[in-house]
Amino acid sequence: MGSFDQSKAYAAQETEGQFFDDGREVELLHFVYGHKNIEKIRGSPQNVLAAIDEYGRTKKYLMNVGEDKGRIVTDLIAEVKPKTMVELGGYVGYSCILFGEAVRKAGGQRYFSLERDPAFAAVIMSLVDLAGLSDTVKVIVGSSDESIARLTSSGQIKHIDLMFLDHYKPAYTTDLKLCEELGLITKGSVLAADNVIKPGNPPYLEYVRSSVEEKVKKAKLGGDSHTNGIAETNVKMYESRYGKANFSNSKGNPNLVYESKLNNSYEPTGEPDGIEITRCVG
Repeated sequence: MGSFDQSKAYAAQETEGQFFDDGREVELLHFVYGHKNIEKIRGSPQNVLAAIDEYGRTKKYLMNVGEDKGRIVTDLIAEVKPKTMVELGGYVGYSCILFGEAVRKAGGQRYFSLERDPAFAAVIMSLVDLAGLSDTVKVIVGSSDESIARLTSSGQIKHIDLMFLDHYKPAYTTDLKLCEELGLITKGSVLAADNVIKPGNPPYLEYVRSSVEEKVKKAKLGGDSHTNGIAETNVKMYESRYGKANFSNSKGNPNLVYESKLNNSYEPTGEPDGIEITRCVG
């Protein structure tokens, strides 16, 4: 892991009050569409991303994957060459523009961005259209587990080649188990999970790093708490907006074999974070 370029640092994440969903997402749209270089931004994923980064650096913090962690995933896309990639949690569309363009360049067909919040989804769709990626990126509005089930039953998703997890932290594990149960994760599938250091996701890391024997044993015991080890502020902020989460009760497929590795990197603010890359090898 190299050093972080402080000249590219986002504004600091607010420690008190809201650091998202306080109007800044719509403010971002006005900033981008009112940009002096808007005609150069149109149809250019790179220029749309640059405008989003400019807002994050000069105006207000945005909870985007950012350049440093984003590079880990775009390198992975170039390696895996997914025909279908899914992201859980789209926010303002930074990741799906960055990764959707990478999927297109790698010869992929579809990038699904699953976003629970319809207001955020509207921002995503506007910026995806501005970037000229509407032919590749499809935004799905609704809870992640219901959207996964619906896309599978409709035949729009038959297999996940690569999945980026960046939504409500307690849902990482439950949604992965749902994908396993639906047969979407098989040998060759790759997972990239964001924010495994900041704010952290111990239940997910335990699951993807466990052996088959350990997963089978734990599945028999049952009684998992979805929020154990998850930052309390993360849970409270989610529940204050959406209420108590209803998680998928899927038991998954504990017989799948994973190889998982942490890739250390940085948040766009410069704070240490990492992407957990998990490969299904059997």
